[in-house]
Amino acid sequence: MNPDELLELADKEREAQASFNHRIIVCSGTGCQSLQSEQLIEKLEAEVKQQGLEKRCAITGGGCRGLCAEGPLVSVEPQHILYQGVKPEDAADVVASLSDAPVERLRCDVSMPFFTRQKKVVLEHNGMLDPERIEAYIANGGFAAFIKVLTEMTPAQVIEQITKSGLRGRGGAGYLTGLKWSTVAKAVGEHKYVVCNGDEGDPGAFMDRSVMEDAPYQLIEGLLIAAYAVGADAGYLYVRAEYPLAVKRLRHAIRQAEKHGLLGQDICGTRFSFKLDVRLGAGAFVCGEETALIASIEGKRGTPRPRPPYPAEHGLWGYPTLINNVETFANIMPLLREGGDWLAKIGTERSKGTKVFALTGSVQRTGLIEVPMGISLREIVFDIGGIPDGKHFKAVQTGGPSGGCIPAEHLDITVDYESLAKVGSFMGSGGMIVMDESACMVDVAKFFVEFCMSESCGKCIPCRVGTAQMYHLLDKITLGEATLDDLTLLEELCDMVKHTSLCGLGQGAPNPVQSTLRYFREEYLAHIVDKTCPAGVCKALKAKVPV
Repeated sequence: MNPDELLELADKEREAQASFNHRIIVCSGTGCQSLQSEQLIEKLEAEVKQQGLEKRCAITGGGCRGLCAEGPLVSVEPQHILYQGVKPEDAADVVASLSDAPVERLRCDVSMPFFTRQKKVVLEHNGMLDPERIEAYIANGGFAAFIKVLTEMTPAQVIEQITKSGLRGRGGAGYLTGLKWSTVAKAVGEHKYVVCNGDEGDPGAFMDRSVMEDAPYQLIEGLLIAAYAVGADAGYLYVRAEYPLAVKRLRHAIRQAEKHGLLGQDICGTRFSFKLDVRLGAGAFVCGEETALIASIEGKRGTPRPRPPYPAEHGLWGYPTLINNVETFANIMPLLREGGDWLAKIGTERSKGTKVFALTGSVQRTGLIEVPMGISLREIVFDIGGIPDGKHFKAVQTGGPSGGCIPAEHLDITVDYESLAKVGSFMGSGGMIVMDESACMVDVAKFFVEFCMSESCGKCIPCRVGTAQMYHLLDKITLGEATLDDLTLLEELCDMVKHTSLCGLGQGAPNPVQSTLRYFREEYLAHIVDKTCPAGVCKALKAKVPV
């Protein structure tokens, strides 16, 4: 498909969409599917057919609108009406509202902070486009940035825009994307690879899953632009096998892109060729680490190796390899479309752009949000999420199992890489778990350490043995069997594991313990000295909680 044919396809699709008076778009992500959104679509289609509205009203699946707590969400266009908690039995009322008043009992207030405080870049099309139709993506400007890059820009000019934007990797470490791309572009190799890390394994995290399910073509476009910029001829989408819907839609999107000449040989009549495939992870959390991921793709056991050499110079099968996570690649299309300066104006001085978070825990409005870097934690927790009535905020955990727990005294910090690091946490891939007074912080630390212990690949002794000993000491504390000497030993173990482990899993495993000790030390002392659990969570101590 050449650029003219792409424009022709876009015009044809827009014309087809304009022939309908109404569009009813139903969230078809994993969360809403579990709440019968597929059955809802069937009911809506049957109702439209029964009322003879097939030529006037289109029923389609769409991406996640974010407010997962109130799903399934249904959007009625062009009226811009959003319904929440819609059940299959509500289908008749929704269709009837097309010629009557909106269904007020289902109406979702789109003026609330959950929607107004967000800024959509990565998720700009989520909830509006059918993720299984490449035509819908193309009609909304999809692949235009890639065609522009391919026909009007050199690889160096592309990297210049990425660098100018200040975009940092959204996988956790926050490494400058432009610098990483530049390193791979300069590396020498007969072949080069581009790999998308979709091995999202943090407890409570579903940001990348949602992007892969709802914006597969945007993700592929980002990979294509990256491949052109660094000189790669093949790539892989490495996805958790536990994400079957994402895998299905990505494979379908690849087939559609190949069919339309946007993947494969001599793309758009140029000399650029790129082959893309999906590889499934086998459930090992450690495979989110770059070198372990590479080993897994190669068919080896997914364990990390010492660096250097770094994947940028010695990656897949020894060739230079660019690895970024899902959200990073999903930023590329809007970035190139609008220009690097545009993204650089969003966020803070050193943390540019937006960040997607999975907001979960003790909040009224759990779901997927995208906010500008620099927003305060307080705005996210209280305005966007909302603390349930009668509950008191205690802490928010960011950065996944290797992140830290941030107390109320730091709620007014800005959400960016530097500020989170100063208070003992970090950005991570984007999990954000809110806790109220019912949470025991010792038990929280124990939960995350147990996760890291279970997911350790066992290759290095500090992580394999250290996390097990940390868990053993935390278990003693929650059982009321620990002494103050055990607490001292726990702190020493945290320091050792953090500074001697081979990869990020072991290096980050002590963070939940260290942050809870830093801000909630009195809870540890209550367990050890007073033999009580202030939150009443630890069963062995529950009867001893003061009245």
